[in-house]
Amino acid sequence: PFLPPSHYLGLIFVSDLNEDLKEMLESNKESLKLEAMKRIVGLIAKGKNAYELFPAVVKNVASKNIEDPNQLIRASALRVLSSIRVPIIVPIMMLAIKEAATDLSPYVRKTAAHAIQKLYSLDPDQKEHLIEVIEKLLKDKSTLVAGSVVMAFEEVCPDRIDLIHKNYRKLCNLLVDVEEWGQVVIIHMLTRYARTQFVSPWREDAVFDENSEKTFYDSEGRRVDQSKPYIMDPDHRLLLRNTKPLLQSRNTAVVMAVSQLYWHLAPKHELSIITKSLVRLLRSHREVQYIVLQNIATMSIQRKGMFEPFMKSFYVRSTDATHIKTLKLEILTNLANEANISTILRELQTYVKSQDKAFAAATIQAIGRCATNISEVTDTCLNGLVLLLSNRDETVVAESVVVIKKLLQTQPSQHSDIIKHMAKLFDSITVPMARASILWLMGEYCEHVPKNAPDVLRKMAKTFISEEDIVKLQTVNLAAKLYLSNSKQTKLLTQYILNLGKYDQNYDIRDRTRFIRQLIVPNEKSGALSRYARRILMAPKPAPVLQSAFKDRDRFQLGTLSHTLNSQSNGYLELSDWPAVAPDQSVRIVEVVELAGAPLLGKSKPGKSAEKFYSDSEEEEEEEGSSSEDSSSSSSEESESESESEENSDDSNKSSSSESDSEKKKKTLKNKKLQQQKPDSKDSHDLALFLILNITYLPPQIIQKALLLFIMTKFFSIHIVLAFSNQFVANCRCSLLCLCVFLACQFDAVSWHVRVSLQASFPVFVPETSHELLHRMTGKGLSAQYRFTRQPCIYGNSMVSLQLTLSNSSDQALENIHISEKSSTGQNIHRFNAIERLEPQASVTVSMGVDFNDSTQAANFQLCVSIQPAVGELLLPITMTEADFTKEQGKLLGMNESSATITMTPENISSQSVNRKVVSVANLGVIPSSQENIHR
Repeated sequence: PFLPPSHYLGLIFVSDLNEDLKEMLESNKESLKLEAMKRIVGLIAKGKNAYELFPAVVKNVASKNIEDPNQLIRASALRVLSSIRVPIIVPIMMLAIKEAATDLSPYVRKTAAHAIQKLYSLDPDQKEHLIEVIEKLLKDKSTLVAGSVVMAFEEVCPDRIDLIHKNYRKLCNLLVDVEEWGQVVIIHMLTRYARTQFVSPWREDAVFDENSEKTFYDSEGRRVDQSKPYIMDPDHRLLLRNTKPLLQSRNTAVVMAVSQLYWHLAPKHELSIITKSLVRLLRSHREVQYIVLQNIATMSIQRKGMFEPFMKSFYVRSTDATHIKTLKLEILTNLANEANISTILRELQTYVKSQDKAFAAATIQAIGRCATNISEVTDTCLNGLVLLLSNRDETVVAESVVVIKKLLQTQPSQHSDIIKHMAKLFDSITVPMARASILWLMGEYCEHVPKNAPDVLRKMAKTFISEEDIVKLQTVNLAAKLYLSNSKQTKLLTQYILNLGKYDQNYDIRDRTRFIRQLIVPNEKSGALSRYARRILMAPKPAPVLQSAFKDRDRFQLGTLSHTLNSQSNGYLELSDWPAVAPDQSVRIVEVVELAGAPLLGKSKPGKSAEKFYSDSEEEEEEEGSSSEDSSSSSSEESESESESEENSDDSNKSSSSESDSEKKKKTLKNKKLQQQKPDSKDSHDLALFLILNITYLPPQIIQKALLLFIMTKFFSIHIVLAFSNQFVANCRCSLLCLCVFLACQFDAVSWHVRVSLQASFPVFVPETSHELLHRMTGKGLSAQYRFTRQPCIYGNSMVSLQLTLSNSSDQALENIHISEKSSTGQNIHRFNAIERLEPQASVTVSMGVDFNDSTQAANFQLCVSIQPAVGELLLPITMTEADFTKEQGKLLGMNESSATITMTPENISSQSVNRKVVSVANLGVIPSSQENIHR
């Protein structure tokens, strides 16, 4: 009754809206449920109360419409699951992490690495299972995963160095392409790893060979002999070489990480390369400056020559914060030497006049350090500090007294005038620490100032009650020392001061007074201790050493929190000492398994009878005097070798002449075994021989010999795998096959096992557009363009066929054009034969194959040549029926999806035009479709 009509209308509207949303959530259509969920989220975002819809929403938690193909959905699901800090779901979380670690998407695998750390903090008992996942992820070749899995390694098992051995070189090579956060983590981990695997490069007899690549690829490790000069391990050099470019990174943390790596691992003469990068960071924010200056302060203690050329970069600015000024002052003091001390002292004189009292006090301490470290300027610094005693600022005067006191301890007899001058200024100094320092000097060197010390004690007796505790304690000490050295003038004063101290409110002063009285005044109770009073109180004391506060900070790894705090923080991992003898470096060698040739498209494996068939063919060829001595024992190897002999005679001759003696012995033993297993004619019905016709690889001559041998032996069980790549060749060979089948049917001992695998079809569309690979300016006259031919690659079924056009636009002939044998990204590449000579203004077209490993990662060559494949060019067109297509489609797991958009006008939409558009984007085959609006 108290609400206006508009409010009632609003309540009715909200109620009706909630009912509509409930009906949509209870609907059988997924689209309505999804729309309702979106509206509810919108209501909550606007601050509306949607609690009435809670039961209806909970019913739809278990939905069948989950967008699994989207990698972001899978990663977000894992991230949410791992963030639930409930121990009961640990097994579910472990299963999710293991499944995500094998996901096709590197983003999901990266999220799995992050989840490992969360699970380990929730349940450390899962460590062994998590280590298995980490070991698997460390082998991942994606740069997106590298940093995250190394971070998980550092959190879970940083002591398991054995997991890094096989991945060390890969991490070094991937380091440049990893994101900046991952680079920092990897660099710190590799720093600790290198300190355990390599010997120290800081020896005087060290030899540094930059071009030593032999041991890097050698399978036999080399141990360092202490009796021989040190030679840097190639893996050690690999780490230094691959991290050096990161000194130009825009990220300050990366630059700092590389700098600490060089500081802890690099030879001393190579440390200068990090200096400019660290000085560059001083232009950043004050937080960055603070960390960088701390590390420079530690470095400048041991290596002054690194930063001396950049001394002006450490001059204090008026806009600097106090902690920045103090650190710069620390570095300037560390860099001081006989050559530059005059310049530094002039700079320090300016700093003493600063309005920042804490900074001015730190400057006086710096002057004292310069006077201690450089004897040539000790007198100059002392005279300057004495002049500061007349300063109006109490802080400056107090700090000057403290520093002078420390300097006078080195040569007190030569500076008695300074002590007398300080005694005259005693009345004007009010800072307790300064007054206490002067009293200590008077008592310590009372014999050098016999007239001034008693006078100072007389003044202190008048003001003893009102002085600070630290001044009272030094007054008691002064009275005791004067009583022992000049008792005639100071005996009564000493007794008076001791009586005052006996009843002081501070118990420290009372205890000190009673101790001194029993020590210096002989009586019956003191015993023999009073005889040694002079030796106890007047004993010579060593001069204090003024040194940097960063003197011992190098015990912590630079760039870490422990180094910043100068205290070991939680989770800090110490750097180990260099090993005396380098561990076996062969543990870092990764064996690369090179396939002898591409497998058959159908991936069929011949049985024993097939091996027997090829053994018989080899014997027949040997009897006929054939020159082919290196026939393979497997059908796939023979087909590939024959293909290479026809396509590329040079490669074939090389491969045929490179067979080792051990392989020949194995082949001979295998042939003997097959001959021993040769059956009698009565068992012919139980035997089977497999005819594998791979038309892509086998030339007609081999097929004719094989079929003739089949007919002669009367053992028939034909296993047919059709892989036709050319329609004309396919028709001819199909006719040959029909003839052979007709002849085989004339025999009574035939058993048929026919299997037809998926057939590679023709590319519907072949793009003519070429892409620039190498510009003539970059290649110094040599230009290169490439295009995808969409033809089955003759070098391997898993390879993509490329056509390269090389042109010489210079006025001189180019010689020996080839691709380096090593690729930086690890793809399997079949290179074209080296072009011996390319005349001016001439062009040549060559073909090559690249196995992109079903990824769009560019294939990079060491000659700065890269090819970026489109997703559509990684496909192979396959022909099949619509029913087979539907059946194969149902087997897809939906773990990855690649999409492209085609645009067409309504009037031009037809089956042919749509197909033409699709095949122009991807190398796909067209499947007959019974529905007009669906294209497969």
